[in-house]
Amino acid sequence: MPVYQSKARIALLGFGLLAACDPQALADKAMRRTAETVVRPVIARELPGNVAEAATQCVLDAAGNDEIRALARDVGVEAGTLTVDNIRNLATRPSATACFARNGVPPLKG
Repeated sequence: MPVYQSKARIALLGFGLLAACDPQALADKAMRRTAETVVRPVIARELPGNVAEAATQCVLDAAGNDEIRALARDVGVEAGTLTVDNIRNLATRPSATACFARNGVPPLKG
C-alpha cells in the first residue's frame, strides 16, 4: 500500500475519533476542572491533602451543571463568602455526605 493511502487512512481515523467527541461533554469537563480549582482551596482550609481532594470530588459530584458553572466563576480569585456558603451547602447534601463517608472524609465544620 502506498504511503499516501496509509496517511489518508490515519487522517480519516483521526477525524472519525474527533467527530465522536461530544463538544458539550468536553465543555462540562473543562468547567468541572475550573470549579475544582475554586472548591479545593476552600476545602483545604479544613482538610489535609488527599482528604481535601476526595471531599472536593464529592462536592462537585453533588453539584448540578448550573452550580458548577457558578463555582467556576470565582476562578483566579479567592472564593467569596457566597461561594464558600455554596460549597458548604453542597457538602451537606445527602449524596455528598454519603460520598464523604465512603471516602473517609469527615464532615466540614460550620
